[in-house]
Amino acid sequence: MALTGRAALLAALGSLPVGILEPSWTGMLAVNGALGLACAVDYALAAPVRSLIFTRSGDTSVRLGEPAEVHLTVANPGARPLRARIRDAWPPSSWLPGTETGASRHTLAIPAGERRRITTRLLPTRRGDRRADRVTVRSYGPLGLLTRQGTHTVPWTVRVLPPFTSRKHLPSRLARLRELDGRTSVLTRGEGTEFDSLRDYVPGDDTRSIDWRATARRHKVAVRTWRPERDRHILICLDTGRTSAGRVGDAPRLDSAMDAALLLAALASRAGDRVDLLAHDRRTRAQVQGRAAGDVLPAFVNAMATLEPELVETDARSLVSTILRNAPRRSLVVLLTGLDAAPTEEGLLPLLPLLTQRHTVLLASVADPRVEEMTRSRGTLDAVYEAAAGTQSQASRRRTADQLSRHGVHVVDATPDTLAPALADAYLSLKSAGRL
Repeated sequence: MALTGRAALLAALGSLPVGILEPSWTGMLAVNGALGLACAVDYALAAPVRSLIFTRSGDTSVRLGEPAEVHLTVANPGARPLRARIRDAWPPSSWLPGTETGASRHTLAIPAGERRRITTRLLPTRRGDRRADRVTVRSYGPLGLLTRQGTHTVPWTVRVLPPFTSRKHLPSRLARLRELDGRTSVLTRGEGTEFDSLRDYVPGDDTRSIDWRATARRHKVAVRTWRPERDRHILICLDTGRTSAGRVGDAPRLDSAMDAALLLAALASRAGDRVDLLAHDRRTRAQVQGRAAGDVLPAFVNAMATLEPELVETDARSLVSTILRNAPRRSLVVLLTGLDAAPTEEGLLPLLPLLTQRHTVLLASVADPRVEEMTRSRGTLDAVYEAAAGTQSQASRRRTADQLSRHGVHVVDATPDTLAPALADAYLSLKSAGRL
């Protein structure tokens, strides 16, 4: 039960003449008594809210940055018409800041025995699961003085998926993959390490590709053609420890790493390779294994949706042992982690020989573009100190990258905007060289 602004206004207007002409308890009682009686009648005529029936439908998943629509059907089984204001409550991150009030509140009228559907439009600002909170109904009588109010729990979950902004780079990388595979007309034949077919020799072909046995059988000069390796195993490992929580621009490093992982997974699955996912810090947070090529990207996106950085130091020994357990045969292990000197030198470097002697290791890290800006600062004392700090930070990352390279690790260090295409290019380079 709740008083409306109309009831408060009528009480104030009725009290003014009594207070001016004849201030007494009798006059106040006469005015407020009549108003109270009107409120009681209005309350009795308002449709009850406890008997209302709610059902939900609509979107169950949406990409971050895109709108989702959730429908709420309200059935009025009572004998009185419903005139109501409804608040469909969701977590604050379900809308842009400042738009929650307009998006979550609805006005509707439902005749007795009928139903109506309202739509709540969500625009989530964070990944993860968004669960509907309570539905609050305020039922008005015909006079609009006193309302019935109640809440209902109508469960619904919308999973907010990673945005995959690097998708725009996929067509160009697929075109390069087709060139490597020899399926498009290019000046040079696509190279690789797996035998593909025999064809007649044409001027300009590499004489080292001539198959002399086939030439003798066919009485024509035949050359071998090659294609990039297929059906290789790729294990993408996301470090979800404390270093992944550092914000670069408007997002944590983990979000940029996930975007790069999605582009690599889409590219590798199109190339005929088997792609798995592992998210780990002190324990495994998410895992995707053994999916068919068409199911890889949906499985990755769904597994990444609820991942959040953990404010703990990543256990490098546990990470390496989990990788070796999930990749018993030779694989391309892609580590998406930081290049901070202390955690890398103390945790990962001593364990790298266990990985590199069995697998090809590619490490990708998110660099902060603000550091590059700092190195160019000049003009004031503070700017010079900023430049020195930025230069020192870059030198530390380069030193760590050099140490990793000496252990046989391929390193990609790029800003959030360029990490995904740089990682895809590194994969294509390894594939064309037959080093997967």
